[in-house]
Amino acid sequence: MASQSPTWTAYLLVMALVVGAGPASAQEVPLAPPNPAVGVWSGSLAPIPGIDLPLVFRIVWEEGALRATMDSPDQGAFGLPVAETFLVGDSLLLSLPGIGGRYSGRLSALDTIEGQWEQGGQAFPLRLTRQMDGMPSRARPQEPVPPFPYEIRDVRFPNEDAGIHLAGTLTLPFGNGPFPAVALITGSGPQDRDETILGHRPFWILADFLTRAGIAVLRYDDRGVGESEGDFAASTSLDFAGDAGAAVAFLKAQPELDAKRVGLVGHSEGGLIAPLVAAARGDLAFQVLLAGPILPGETILHLQGAAIQAAMGASQSVIDGNRALQERLFQIVREEEDPGVRRQRAQTALEEWIAETPQDLRDAMGIPPAPATRWIQGQVQSIDSPWFRFFLLHDPRPVLLETHIPTLALFGGLDLQVPAEENVAALEALLEPTDRDDITVRIFPRLNHLFQTAQTGTPAEYGQIEETFAPEALEAIATWILAGFR
Repeated sequence: MASQSPTWTAYLLVMALVVGAGPASAQEVPLAPPNPAVGVWSGSLAPIPGIDLPLVFRIVWEEGALRATMDSPDQGAFGLPVAETFLVGDSLLLSLPGIGGRYSGRLSALDTIEGQWEQGGQAFPLRLTRQMDGMPSRARPQEPVPPFPYEIRDVRFPNEDAGIHLAGTLTLPFGNGPFPAVALITGSGPQDRDETILGHRPFWILADFLTRAGIAVLRYDDRGVGESEGDFAASTSLDFAGDAGAAVAFLKAQPELDAKRVGLVGHSEGGLIAPLVAAARGDLAFQVLLAGPILPGETILHLQGAAIQAAMGASQSVIDGNRALQERLFQIVREEEDPGVRRQRAQTALEEWIAETPQDLRDAMGIPPAPATRWIQGQVQSIDSPWFRFFLLHDPRPVLLETHIPTLALFGGLDLQVPAEENVAALEALLEPTDRDDITVRIFPRLNHLFQTAQTGTPAEYGQIEETFAPEALEAIATWILAGFR
């Protein structure tokens, strides 16, 4: 789950850059720039060991002023607007309030800028160099290429309860229908229809595989992302369940599809959302939960933080320190319904924690030295959303028991975000006193949270692995659906 929890899981700083922007064509740069900052500048951000995150700034001179956009190619984010672009002497400032980011640097040579990237109250060194050619893309060998043996339609469908329209892509097998169909539900954070992350497009790979197997697939941009309407920041998993329900209704209305064989496939938070839809509608044929959390959100975040930090080599004191900080803030989120009071209590708690925590532990946890005002603001912002409070308090288990439909639950044995062992054990304990035989559980020992074949399972590997979606997992999904709903 691309979680929205505070930066005690430091890699989440990277995920915060994924804002769902669609690809934009590169702006042309004058051959003889009127300003030394004009050009295409690139560098690699390293927020945690093992992460290599390329960033590209395109700076142009328009109407007597500098203007810029930023790309994060590995995250599929292009053309992010830079609100302010200033060059004073040899000092450059780029501000991106939409993602809470800022770059400040100094032109040390004609083709080099030495500076730092700031986001979420933390700062990271970032050297930019002028690029004469485009940035090379990472190899993604599973990317589908035409010609495609199926029909591709751009579609829009309404969520009438929310008063919005969602945009997506429907892939339909050639031949005589009606066909079984699925709608795909993304994980947490603003996601486009392909669930683009670190240069991978797992939902495009999954849709291609299932459609070639004879299953129609609808994938759509999250509300407020890409071409879909709505306010993502003000929404919770319940709102996203409403959107997924609207996707189901759309599929059931298509003449080429069998309304009695429509199901959902949800990844990460999407695996939490699918049962909410199934319980509310009562007319789903099946659901596939890919790394769907079974345990309550607070437990998931504790497990996730400890597992990722341990895999990254953090000491036990750092892991314990993060856990203590989590517990202090989570208690406030649980107790306070008023957002204003919650923010104030969280800020006070963080200030107290900073004051009472030894500097060496704070340094080991990557917390900036006092005054840590911006870091504190970043932490408060991280937990100050309707989504976070719902996720923290929600227990998926009672909802899952209400969904009396065939269910396939797949987990990666190397998943550090929704750890398989604890969640499978919780699911088995949930089912033990029942006579349910309609839930199939499978763990793939070598796969991570994105269902890639991995070595350690850390998020630092995601962008480095060429494989987007392990063939064994793709085959398991298609085989299970076709066995019951061909």
